[in-house]
Amino acid sequence: MDFAKIEKKWQDKWEKSKCFQVKEDSKKNKYYVLEMYPYPSASFLHMGHVRNYTLGDVYARFKRMQGFNVLYPMGYDSFGLPAETAAKKVGIHPKKYTEDSIKKIMEYQKALGNSYDWSRVISSHEPEYYKWNQYFFLKLYEKGLAYRKKAPVNWCNKCESVLANEEAEGGKCWRCGEQVVKKDMEQWFFKITKYADKLLNDLDDIDWPEQIKTMQRNWIGRSPGVEIDFEINNKKWKVFTTRPDTVFGVTFLVMGIKHPNLFDIVTEKQKKSVEKFLEKINSATEEDLNKLEKEGVFTGSYAINPVTGDKVPVYASNFVVADYGSGMVMAVPSHDQRDFEFAEKYNIPMKIVVQPEDHLSPERMTQAYTGEGRLVNSGDFDGLLNDEAKEHITKFLEEKKLGKRTVNYKIRDWMISRQRYWGTPIPIIYCDKCGEVPVPEKELPVLLPEKVDFKTAGNPIATSKTFVNVKCPKCGGKGRRETDTMGGFVDSSWYFLRYCDPKNKTKPFDPKKTDYWMPVDQYIGGAEHAVMHLMYARFFVKALKDLGLTNFNEPFRKLFNQGIVYKDGAKMSKSYGNVVYQTDISKQYGIDTARLFLMSVSSPDKQMEWNSDGVEGSFRFIKKVFDYVEDVKINKTTDAKIESKLNKTIKQVTEQIENFDYNLAIIGIRGFFDSLPEKTSKDVLEKFLKLLHPFCPHTTEELWEKLGNKNFISLEKWPKFDEAKINDKFEKQEKDVEDLINDINNILRIVGDAKKKKVFIYTLPNEKEIYSEYADLIKKKTNLEVFIFAVNDAKKYDPENKSKKSKPSKPAIYLE
Repeated sequence: MDFAKIEKKWQDKWEKSKCFQVKEDSKKNKYYVLEMYPYPSASFLHMGHVRNYTLGDVYARFKRMQGFNVLYPMGYDSFGLPAETAAKKVGIHPKKYTEDSIKKIMEYQKALGNSYDWSRVISSHEPEYYKWNQYFFLKLYEKGLAYRKKAPVNWCNKCESVLANEEAEGGKCWRCGEQVVKKDMEQWFFKITKYADKLLNDLDDIDWPEQIKTMQRNWIGRSPGVEIDFEINNKKWKVFTTRPDTVFGVTFLVMGIKHPNLFDIVTEKQKKSVEKFLEKINSATEEDLNKLEKEGVFTGSYAINPVTGDKVPVYASNFVVADYGSGMVMAVPSHDQRDFEFAEKYNIPMKIVVQPEDHLSPERMTQAYTGEGRLVNSGDFDGLLNDEAKEHITKFLEEKKLGKRTVNYKIRDWMISRQRYWGTPIPIIYCDKCGEVPVPEKELPVLLPEKVDFKTAGNPIATSKTFVNVKCPKCGGKGRRETDTMGGFVDSSWYFLRYCDPKNKTKPFDPKKTDYWMPVDQYIGGAEHAVMHLMYARFFVKALKDLGLTNFNEPFRKLFNQGIVYKDGAKMSKSYGNVVYQTDISKQYGIDTARLFLMSVSSPDKQMEWNSDGVEGSFRFIKKVFDYVEDVKINKTTDAKIESKLNKTIKQVTEQIENFDYNLAIIGIRGFFDSLPEKTSKDVLEKFLKLLHPFCPHTTEELWEKLGNKNFISLEKWPKFDEAKINDKFEKQEKDVEDLINDINNILRIVGDAKKKKVFIYTLPNEKEIYSEYADLIKKKTNLEVFIFAVNDAKKYDPENKSKKSKPSKPAIYLE
């Protein structure tokens, strides 16, 4: 059996017939299946990649056979750091590196036999694509949703260059090994915070794993609380808290060390100490910053607690985020562990304001008390349960105009700037007279310059004078282009929309087409994208809706996270040297073997261990199917037992594929195949092949043709089950027979006698006919010649009188 020849034959036929190409059809229900588009950095596919792509293809083929108009495209997330790194290290231009990689990865993907609509391929490095990144940027800029401000970046003093996080791993510059520091620079942002509530609330409307929803909720971090006015040096400063019930226990305030107004409250006496601490923070790596969490410095100033009149010291520390809330927090060390540790370190007094039943005293406290209790040392609020006191104290603060309710969010605006070459140029021109000026839409795309110096320490784009030096679109004077590019997450935040209309030259997409296809019905990808790509894509769709470009709220209706493939206990990866390549398996066994094994070994959302023996088992099964279809005798009718088993299998497999229980579906399909007799009907065979098709498309196309069919099984209708034909009586019989087979095989293992050639089975008289019907199956699964007798048969062969042990549904056994 020449698997390579069969695969090539059907892949060529599919491509020539364009059978997976689709267009909008108002008479058909659509179904959009999509895997996260890959970065084309590797010129190979290993079994982890194959598993991911097969997951999507099984689902797309299943939905297509169910009669849906299925959109199943593929493209490439082709901007990004690896291509630029290759350019800097080995002198290959990123464009050539990327396009060579795409060509190779596409060749391997086509060899998988996936039913992609290849007419819709997109690559985000192509001007036809990134033109629309720039268009969206301008639209967001017009609405105030794209803006520029100073933000910390990784900086290498030796190279005089900004580094991406990936280039600064371990706090060292990848290029020269110098210590990386944090430096404030002007960066571009998208105002995702404006959509915080929508991003949070709309999670209830999508069918995603709860784990991913929880991660997004935590990332958004909605915190209802109160902003309280504390006075410092006769000036009011707003301080946010979620615990107004503890305001009477405040013994110090902490301001973020990066707060823009920090030095407004630093006294002359403390200035050097604060500057020294700030320098320490700025030169620290991410790892060191985590160790510095409970360090701080006294500013020299004091704040007045508005409810007690107490004078409390103000510290500066890195554990307060300067742009969260007001950038300052009130510290209640008796009731917050971080505050407790800070207070102990700097000998700051503590005040208990929430008292549990077993009374606390500051002298005996070894950690903060964060549980429930009644208020003490809190004036008129003493005796209240602390939870109800929150509302009473909030009302008091509002009535006295000492504070107001507010909501803070942990989520920060999305920084899209990258000081890198291989990305979408940001369409902004700077003019000394006009300031920042957006590039007119008619001049898009702003093309990435190809002739740049990759050996420069800074951003290669800045070396192209023809790119940088341009006229101001507003006044015609001298202007300079922005040399930052957009991060790759901008590309991936809307690519699923472009698939709906990939060749449109006048718009990013036709709304009529996106209205038909969107949202994506089933999205497939890794859980590691929970709070970046998946959040950004949701924001983008909501922003585009507000811009009048789309009519839906969410990009992905359902999300499935695939598990990771492991080998020898480690994630399959080139860096671990444990990779099994697609070609290693396809050359030896055929790609359908790999597909079947990868889908059968465990639940698709769980990690799996690669196992060569399992591959052999899948190969043997496919070979058995081939042999059976070629040798089977075709009957016009089918017995009721096979009809019952078939309909039960169709019912279960349909539900299992729908729910991504692919491994269970394959168990059911294999179980049904094992029950097939030497003679069966063409209808049964065809329905069996349809069930197997999503997992083994090449094998089933070949066998479908051998049965005399002219059309593609890929485009056939999925079989429907008939509940009336399902008889549970047969299921019980099957279980009894399966138990018998297991008993025989267990005896063979215990006896360990390879010379046994025959099995004699002794049944109760009313069960003989039932077991006789399964004689072929027993023979197939035990490799023994089978003889079945009723216990009351006077002519039975029973040299050891085993028939006396026979019971209902438990025949006696004798081996010879």
